[in-house]
Amino acid sequence: MASATLGRRGNAAPFRSRERRRANLRALIYLSPWLVGFGVFFAYPLISTVYFSFQRYDMFSLEPVGLLNWKYFFRDDAAWTSIKNTLWLVVVMVPLRVVFGLGVAQLITKLKAGAGVFRTIFYLPSLVPVVAGTLGFVFLLNPGTGPLQAILGAVGVQSPDWFGDPAWSKWGLTLLALWSIGDLMVIFMAALLDVPKQLYEAAALDGASAWQQFTRITLPVIRPVVMFAAVTGVIQTLQYFTQAMVAARVASGATDSAGSVFTPGYPDGSTLTFPEWLFQEGFRDFAMGYACVLALILFAVSMIFTLILLRQFRGFAEEDA
Repeated sequence: MASATLGRRGNAAPFRSRERRRANLRALIYLSPWLVGFGVFFAYPLISTVYFSFQRYDMFSLEPVGLLNWKYFFRDDAAWTSIKNTLWLVVVMVPLRVVFGLGVAQLITKLKAGAGVFRTIFYLPSLVPVVAGTLGFVFLLNPGTGPLQAILGAVGVQSPDWFGDPAWSKWGLTLLALWSIGDLMVIFMAALLDVPKQLYEAAALDGASAWQQFTRITLPVIRPVVMFAAVTGVIQTLQYFTQAMVAARVASGATDSAGSVFTPGYPDGSTLTFPEWLFQEGFRDFAMGYACVLALILFAVSMIFTLILLRQFRGFAEEDA
């Protein structure tokens, strides 16, 4: 009897092993599109970037230089200027976008009539192509020929040179970011409409003011959405490129004619962002090895904020549970 039982177990073990291998193979086949994409579009480029960061690479030749590119980063004044400008945008632009987007969404959700019209008006700028929107904004805010100066001049007010004065250039980019607030507005509207109305009714019966209802009910309920908007806004601002590049080029009057040279950051490096300097070093000066160092630094900082985002959401989930 015992020997028969052992025999059946011995025969079943290879069968279970084959089934396990088949299940693993099926799972691998299902995962293969993602694995191929991950390897080709993430793992290989990341490993190559690390490798090239230790090379003098001009797109044609390679020369090992060890840590020379990394050491040069700490002596690169333009890189540190771009870091300061990018951090300014993170500290100023991101909070203003979150506050303004939340404020607009709050106002529209409270409207009794015409909410659809205002929702469309505020959302339309976010549909405008980035380059076209930036070109239009630079034209509108031009202190010499722009319509804004014509309106302010009628009442005796001189408009600042938004994109030609280093003291105002980053504020001009911030106004451009606030103008295209439609994406955040829609996210916040969805969150605000999801807050249970019974909570507001109970708070009103207890005599809570509108501000108390906002701070004690609205903000705690939509806190995950606010955190999502803030952290994703930081990550997007760390990669801020197109608006600053187009605004600086148009405001400086630079052209692509023969013999002309345009350096990002006009005026006086005040709009130079970290991604712009990365582009300048890699694709204009062909210092691709050093550009890989800048890319890895940008990647590391973005990953840190991404991990913060995931950790915060995990904390919110645990609190809700």
